[in-house]
Amino acid sequence: MFLFRFYLISAAAGAPAPAGVLSTLVDGGLRALQVREKALSPAALAQFSTELLSHLRPGQERPWVFLNDRADLALSLGLDGVHLRNDSLPLERHAVALRRSLLYGVSTHSLAGVRAAEAAGADFVTFGPIYDTPSKAPYGEPVGLRALERVARVARLPIFALGGITPERVPACLNAGAWGVSAIAAIWKAPRPAEALAAFRDALGTL
Repeated sequence: MFLFRFYLISAAAGAPAPAGVLSTLVDGGLRALQVREKALSPAALAQFSTELLSHLRPGQERPWVFLNDRADLALSLGLDGVHLRNDSLPLERHAVALRRSLLYGVSTHSLAGVRAAEAAGADFVTFGPIYDTPSKAPYGEPVGLRALERVARVARLPIFALGGITPERVPACLNAGAWGVSAIAAIWKAPRPAEALAAFRDALGTL
């Protein structure tokens, strides 16, 4: 059993803002969060992450937190892991001290990418975009469920379906072999984010 099945990605431009709703989502069972704010400088990213987590109540269990791209900052801030992009420093080139201290997620868009992440020692991958979604438009057309099924058939690490995922689409992703799903807009842009998270929990069986 892997640590979580739902992987929430932050979006500072979303509504409501991540900080304002994070505590409520954790109450609803959220177990994993990727801080993805690509536009921020290292110092601003560190401040954003610190302020984001400061909204958790005293004694409230912190979710697993992964910092986008910056393993050095993740370790310095005492976070749990790092999520590598296509243009990140490849996992195999990260210092041994980082690899021993952090969990690693890797963004993938092809079978070759999944195999490379697996060979490098990634703990899990996101794979997509499965469906059409504005946030993944730069990566081209959606890869689709058939590609997810082909990848899941040979991969040995957890695969999180990404891109246009809604609670209604979760069963199709799981049937194709995904371990879990990842989402951005389906939570942050939902009228009631806590209810949207509950719908994912119901579809997955657990978060």
